[in-house]
Amino acid sequence: MANVRESVFSGSWYPGSAGECEKQIKAFLGEGPEVGDKAGLVGGIVPHAGWFFSGSIACNVIHALSRAAQPDVVVVFGMHMHPGSTPCIYTAGSWQTPFGELPIATDMAGQLAEQFSFSVNRDADFLRDNTIELQCPFVKYFFDSAAFVPIGVPPSPFALQVGEAAVEIAAELGLNLMVLGSTDLTHYGPNYGFMDKGTGPAALDWVKEENDQAVIDAMTAMQPQEVIKQGLGNRNACCSGAAAAAIAAGVKAGAQKGECLTYATSADKSPGSSFVGYVGMVF
Repeated sequence: MANVRESVFSGSWYPGSAGECEKQIKAFLGEGPEVGDKAGLVGGIVPHAGWFFSGSIACNVIHALSRAAQPDVVVVFGMHMHPGSTPCIYTAGSWQTPFGELPIATDMAGQLAEQFSFSVNRDADFLRDNTIELQCPFVKYFFDSAAFVPIGVPPSPFALQVGEAAVEIAAELGLNLMVLGSTDLTHYGPNYGFMDKGTGPAALDWVKEENDQAVIDAMTAMQPQEVIKQGLGNRNACCSGAAAAAIAAGVKAGAQKGECLTYATSADKSPGSSFVGYVGMVF
């Protein structure tokens, strides 16, 4: 029997049925920025909070990518990791979504697992981590015929190596590839033990205009090493390895610049002393 990784956040972080997911996606598309011709896009950066907070941003990034191409494989880099964490990958089976199962690109994933030291096909690695699962309904909806590869990467040079290798292997296999890096930005306030700039409107402005902007600038410039440096040094990307891997893949695939489609914080939906930044990028 094929291995099916069950969804654990459906019905809570995002709707549990296909009908409700589609209804929400259509609403998100009505909120999104106007996007013109996106030919040539190879990937993007998406947030991974519950759909109430950041689903609109992720949805509109993936929709923009779907207007550029219908890939054979979508690689989603994610996972909350530190530099010493063990990277992980699925190489067989599928992931459950409200729209049906999202199959693993077995040939591509298998070659990556042979080339690098991954923890392979362990549900325990992925089961309670939201970073990749929150993207799966969007990937299935907008890229219905695509397979995917979920990869957890730490914020280290390893992330760049895997991102570049993904592009090389896809090319060798004759597969059209799209890449996504899943990360939220600054987690600020007493809930996160980060209050270097105090509280109130001035702190929120600092997060938006300085701390988050610094890592967004690195993403826009397609500088994966700087993204990791920012995330580790300034706490402005919770999954900087995932973002860096996607950007490294994008550079390898020929992308030269990132474009910020949307930026927001959780304070836009739920004002308070603790909040999180979100960005949607394409490249």
